[in-house]
Amino acid sequence: MDTKFLAKLLPFSLTAAVLAADQLTKLAVSVLVRPWSVGFSLWGDFFRIIHVYNPGIAFSIGGGLSHDIRSILFGLMPLIVIVIVIGVYFRSTDLTSLQRWCVAGIVGGGLGNLIDRFFRPEGVLDFLDVKFYGLFGLERWPTFNVADSAVVVCGILLLISILFMMKDSRGDAK
Repeated sequence: MDTKFLAKLLPFSLTAAVLAADQLTKLAVSVLVRPWSVGFSLWGDFFRIIHVYNPGIAFSIGGGLSHDIRSILFGLMPLIVIVIVIGVYFRSTDLTSLQRWCVAGIVGGGLGNLIDRFFRPEGVLDFLDVKFYGLFGLERWPTFNVADSAVVVCGILLLISILFMMKDSRGDAK
């Protein structure tokens, strides 16, 4: 097998790790914590493990839409986007190693939440709950999970990486 192709495959070990960590933690929460309750608190109520479902997307956007509309918007469309991203990933020669790992982490998080959207009729299982002390008008940050964390962290790293590449390419043009 081509070594360049193998180098492109290696970051997908992060996809598998994110997917496994996400699904295993969701399984643990679903077994150990009753739905809509707090299972564990740390440092008072600063950090809690809770068992809630999000039928929408980030910050529960679209949670009130009908099940059929949610299935298309939050299930089918993200699946199509993930397939396109993977296709672009393998065709691209411009991505750095860091960017490839970031894309793989985002794909892992996206797939983790898609599994919930397809197999949990209640919605995506969220369980990480952090006090936010009224910042931005939020007493608590919206509850999230491992998949959400991977998407956000890898997305921020990818964006920073792209911005540095743009800055470097402008510096080279001078």
